[in-house]
Amino acid sequence: MTKQKDDKRAKVIAALNEARAMELQAIYQYMNHHYSLDDWDYGTLAVKMKKIAIDEMRHAEQFAERIKDINGNAGSEPIGKITHGHTIDNLYPFDAAAEEDTIERYNALMIECRESGDSVSATLFEKIINEEQDHFNYFDNTATHIKELKTSFLAKAAGTASDD
Repeated sequence: MTKQKDDKRAKVIAALNEARAMELQAIYQYMNHHYSLDDWDYGTLAVKMKKIAIDEMRHAEQFAERIKDINGNAGSEPIGKITHGHTIDNLYPFDAAAEEDTIERYNALMIECRESGDSVSATLFEKIINEEQDHFNYFDNTATHIKELKTSFLAKAAGTASDD
């Protein structure tokens, strides 16, 4: 392999590992939010948060598999620490902002992969960006519902089961 190809491959592996670390952090954050929602007795909201955390687990695994496919080593550390102390009023705006940041970063990483000649990794980013957009939409819509309909919206979720 030429030095130029090695450099491009290393760049792609770094991009995939950065995304994997972001996904690992999201898993921890969203599971923490799942537990909080469950403790607050908002079962249906807790279930949805857990499902999104599982989506992030799948993304982390997809990035690791791609890294393995191109003979790299997948990292196992999250990119940062989780944030504690959220209330029902700020939890969803926080998560919406995190998803928005993730989408922006993944778009840049997708371009890096494409410019490095790795369309498979770029396509993986594109697929995951679409799923992250769904997460953003859910978090943003739920934040709006809580802000505008607080009591009536939360009353529907209160006392609901948190098991699937």
